[in-house]
Amino acid sequence: MGSVLIKNIKALYGIDESGAKIKAGSAMATLNALENAWLWIEDGLIADYGSMKDFDLFEERFMRVPGIDIKDASGRFVLPSYVDSHTHLVFSHSREEEFVMRIQGRTYEEIAAAGGGILNSAAKLRQMSENELLEGAYARLQEVMKYGTGAIEIKSGYGLTVEDELKILRVIKRLKLISPIEIKATFLGAHAIPTEFKSNRKAYIDLVVNEMLPKVAEEQLADYVDVFCDQGFFTVEETDLILKEAAKYGLRGKIHGNELGITGGVQVAVANNALSVDHLEHMGQEEIDCLKASTTMPVALPNCSFFLGLPYAPVRKLIDHGLPVCLATDYNPGSSPNGRMGFVISLACIQMKLTPEEAINAATINGAYALDLSDTHGSITRGKRGNVFITKEVPSLAYMPYSFGVPNVETAIIGGRTVAVNY
Repeated sequence: MGSVLIKNIKALYGIDESGAKIKAGSAMATLNALENAWLWIEDGLIADYGSMKDFDLFEERFMRVPGIDIKDASGRFVLPSYVDSHTHLVFSHSREEEFVMRIQGRTYEEIAAAGGGILNSAAKLRQMSENELLEGAYARLQEVMKYGTGAIEIKSGYGLTVEDELKILRVIKRLKLISPIEIKATFLGAHAIPTEFKSNRKAYIDLVVNEMLPKVAEEQLADYVDVFCDQGFFTVEETDLILKEAAKYGLRGKIHGNELGITGGVQVAVANNALSVDHLEHMGQEEIDCLKASTTMPVALPNCSFFLGLPYAPVRKLIDHGLPVCLATDYNPGSSPNGRMGFVISLACIQMKLTPEEAINAATINGAYALDLSDTHGSITRGKRGNVFITKEVPSLAYMPYSFGVPNVETAIIGGRTVAVNY
């Protein structure tokens, strides 16, 4: 863990000493800031911050620290690192051939029915070793860190056999050991029905429940369990069964729901006390009311809507009903081959009508909640992990989502140590 002093910060954003775990409703529009600020990270944790007007009172204390890394952030903002609560970072190959098929008019469902989609990734992954998967995933992890991500969730789901689901989760476990950022692992054996089980889906669900789950729990390979509860994938009843069995092993749910239609994904997630329900491209008032009576975080994945041409989750409506909202990348080879949280924030502002402050709160403090990391990540709070980034010299906070696609992170700092940023 390192120690770093950042001084002359144009504005330090995301300050929160309230102890709040989320921001919801109208509170999401507030992103507390201190102008002309300094920030002190010591032994990997946020130790203190304040105004440059009072810097002289603290400077002697800082100068006594051996090996201190001093950074001048004149004209630049400092923000808490993003928390990306939904990714599929361990995969085998890209799927640009399906991208071309979509350009030619094939739908997501048609591609999946033809053996593409998740089943395509599963077939390719089964041919790869753990070491090969680890190499690719680690490169992607390094990439997203440079763009400001300071904690991440990674799902399995591209194996769909006992051996290959465990292989992915073991890769994630190995990533945890070498990663400078926090990683949460999610078991997603119920991502799709494999081709060999198409005529007997119950047999595959039995395999997930009776063989995969016990082995995942025995090797302590997952923090959460996920099910793709949607049209053409898993029913509400099947999802409920898997979540209840997972709960016996202490695995809480993080559900794919309502991407392709209003299918009951929200209700089954809430009924099982899922930590989050993700996608939500299709929502009605019943789903909103259900979430309002829960502790389940709604997570929107605008990259997926952008790439597949799906509706965007109605997060403006959710916030206006007093709900919290989280944003994540859904980084995966089929529907979101992009792990840049900055682009997610731009989409949220442009297509979902969130303000820059709401979008950043959704990608930081609410993202931390969606990974049960509220005590350590997601805000500028004394005692939390020293995961922050320094922007390039930009005129305003709004310029960051306004300049969509432009990498505005100049320096990423993880646990008080600088991550090399080369674009």
